[in-house]
Amino acid sequence: MKTTVDISEAIERELLSWPEVTAGRHRFGGREFRVGRMEIGHLHGSHIADLPFSRAMRDELVASGQVSPHHWLPDSGWVSFPIHGEQDIAAVVALFRLNYERIQTRLQRQHTGIGPAAESNQPSTYRNSHE
Repeated sequence: MKTTVDISEAIERELLSWPEVTAGRHRFGGREFRVGRMEIGHLHGSHIADLPFSRAMRDELVASGQVSPHHWLPDSGWVSFPIHGEQDIAAVVALFRLNYERIQTRLQRQHTGIGPAAESNQPSTYRNSHE
């Protein structure tokens, strides 16, 4: 069985293998993962993953039972995924991948001039309540 550090390290190793993903310290603790200036999510150790999605996507994920509303901001687009052990690594990586691909698509549209201008990846509720 993997230790707590090994679980978060395994997730981080996978995320950093994707093009343009960087990691750093999250301002409220844990490890944050970004594509450019956009956060794709963060880990609080090997215990919980928090990811920002559009409100519609968040509602779909919550309804499907894949995630819970964010533990601090349940009315935002953010979701939380409690990590119970090694068996959850694939599900956490899949959520990060879903967000990564969503952000990559958004960035491609901006680069080609198709779609809306760049906006913060964090809902205003998150920014205002954590600043």
